[in-house]
Amino acid sequence: MARRINALATWLHRLEPDEVAALLVHRRDVADRYLRTLKDLATQLTDSDSVHAAEDTLDQGALDVLGSIVAQQNLGTVDTVCAELRCSVGDFERAFGQLEERALAWPDGAKLIAVNSVRANGAQRDQLTLRPRTPRKRKASAVSPVVAAMSTVDGVARLLAYCEQDSFDARYTGGVATVEIRRVARAMRVADGVLRLWLELAVEAQLIGVERGRLLPTKNGDVWLDSPPGARLAQLVEAWRRMDWRPEPDQARAALRDYTGAAGLALRRTALERFSAEEAFADNAELVADLVWERPAVHDERATAAVISEMESLGLVAGGALTPLGQAVLESGDVEAAATELMPPAAEKAAFQTDMTAVVNGLPSPELSATLNLVADLEDNDAARVWRLSAGSVRRALDTGMSADEVLAKLTAVSEVLLPQVIVYQVQDVARRHGHLTVTEVASCVRAEDTALLREITKSKRLASLKLRFLAPTVLASAQPMADTLVALRKAGYAPTGVDAGEQSIVERVERLRAPARGERRQDRWWRTELDDVELTQLAIRLVEQERPSAGRGTPRANAARMLRDQNVFLRDEEVMVLAAALVDGLRVEIGYASGPRQTETHVIIPAKHLEGVLTAECEDGSTREFSIGHVRKVAIPA
Repeated sequence: MARRINALATWLHRLEPDEVAALLVHRRDVADRYLRTLKDLATQLTDSDSVHAAEDTLDQGALDVLGSIVAQQNLGTVDTVCAELRCSVGDFERAFGQLEERALAWPDGAKLIAVNSVRANGAQRDQLTLRPRTPRKRKASAVSPVVAAMSTVDGVARLLAYCEQDSFDARYTGGVATVEIRRVARAMRVADGVLRLWLELAVEAQLIGVERGRLLPTKNGDVWLDSPPGARLAQLVEAWRRMDWRPEPDQARAALRDYTGAAGLALRRTALERFSAEEAFADNAELVADLVWERPAVHDERATAAVISEMESLGLVAGGALTPLGQAVLESGDVEAAATELMPPAAEKAAFQTDMTAVVNGLPSPELSATLNLVADLEDNDAARVWRLSAGSVRRALDTGMSADEVLAKLTAVSEVLLPQVIVYQVQDVARRHGHLTVTEVASCVRAEDTALLREITKSKRLASLKLRFLAPTVLASAQPMADTLVALRKAGYAPTGVDAGEQSIVERVERLRAPARGERRQDRWWRTELDDVELTQLAIRLVEQERPSAGRGTPRANAARMLRDQNVFLRDEEVMVLAAALVDGLRVEIGYASGPRQTETHVIIPAKHLEGVLTAECEDGSTREFSIGHVRKVAIPA
């Protein structure tokens, strides 16, 4: 590792400030660190995390060349790499240029040296992968995405209704099992992938949550259902922008699982950026192939095709071109305004049928939806939404305190024509039987054989919170649960006992008090602003110019001193100059060399060669030995 850092630092010394600045543009993550010298820059450029991030920006051809250089153990040349990959020098230079401008590989004389790449290991190919055919384009035509967008908005609404009415189970460990997704998809008559997208959108938008192992709508879901169609679509689009999971259609994946990383974010963003509003792609398959070659670390064929389908279902892309809604997302514009302009207005009226159903074409307005959900049950949610009135649904409306006339008035207000007589008769018939039986809520009862004692208790002001009232001469009803009633009676000076439903005395245990858990502490994130291009240029100039001596610039001694100074942080400047003079002129020099922990040896040597941070020298006993520059602790002229 040290040799590779030294070799990279040596190469960096040969670059001009504008070349170092261009390198920093591609490796901005290392520029925002404390860099004093080009040796510091080389150390940061070989950091594994930074290397992996830079490799993720390479195309497939550059990865092929990087893999070949690594496979040849940094001993290969242009000719050997071209022979192995069976490519022309021009194709090699294009791919190698990407590696050079990111400092992932560089020339050292005739040899080619690469960083400690991980992605290239095991990725060696016997032929350079050339860029596929350029995706064909045509002039964008006016293809409306409204049908696909309405289908997605309506599908999420259908999912919320299903979760409320039927069981949609979640795992106790989190997520939803694939087998459960398939079961619900069959029940809702949609494909597994479509339901999975609806589910992920609903959860990301916080429309659905998990309660006791079951998926249920949230209060946000209720607000979303009452919103106009444009606002609903905008909320789903914003949720899509935040989804970081990577679609894998060929693998079973439990939904609603949190996965580390942001592969899904990069996949969706880079796919959307390839579309434009002026030109349309003639074939999405050609676009997918081009994206997979251009960013193999981000894209693969099936996941990228799935993401393009997601964009089409949300109305971001239609007919191979970007829609106004997609432009708003890409340019961080007003997404809600674009979604409102795209979606048709909500339906204000319903068609009531003689079979006790109400049919709504399109998405209902919040007022229409609230009225129908109050008096009827949603039965079908396909192209047209269908509600069915029944005795139970009408009774539900009457339970809110409405009269039969008020229910009929609400239905008449949202009906396209006069209500059918069968619906009027149904409402009136249920209203006649409504309220024949009454139910009183009682939280607990207080019983005693002494009726005088019970009358005394009802008159006590200290027990007013219990709202005691007689149900029978020896029974009082309390508005508070049994535990609270027992506490209140005891505070008032009485000595009650609790009994269960089987008339058995309840043995009370004093509950140990505990403070609620604070919950998981989130780590604070400190975001730092990346350096702009001007600051990167200034940094490059400072790194290069400060290591060029003001006098004797370009002389062999100055060049040797500059490299030695970069490879050793222990020697003083005067010691570096002594060692550089000995290396250039072949003079004897005495060095203190760290040969182990807290152990230093003294050698008198004549330097012969300096390469990649290693000094080859002749010792006094006539032997030839290699010394690592970084282990030299002292340099002096021998007596």
